[in-house]
Amino acid sequence: QVQLVESGGGLVQAGGSLRLSCAASGFILSISTMGWYRQAPGKQRELVAVVTSGGSRNYADSVKGRFTISGDNPLKTVLLLMDSLTPEDTAVYYCNALQWRQNYWGQGTQVTVSS
Repeated sequence: QVQLVESGGGLVQAGGSLRLSCAASGFILSISTMGWYRQAPGKQRELVAVVTSGGSRNYADSVKGRFTISGDNPLKTVLLLMDSLTPEDTAVYYCNALQWRQNYWGQGTQVTVSS
């Protein structure tokens, strides 16, 4: 079992920045990817950014150039730096870890961007 604990998030004005952090604990051997998803009210959960154990990174088109994901090796901690935030980035952000085809999720942290 993998447990994920998120920190960061909160309320920020448009154009501002926030940092999200996620730490994995428990049986954390061989985590292949870690990343962030988000879910806005009335919308489906969507990928924001992921990083692999090999260091590859993938971003949603909507956040490219504004968000930066980083992770350690072996994967157990992942950071998401969010710059130039807009109200459209408002959502609950969930940390995700993939280990041997099993997905694990954090409890979610609220990010609210005011206009």
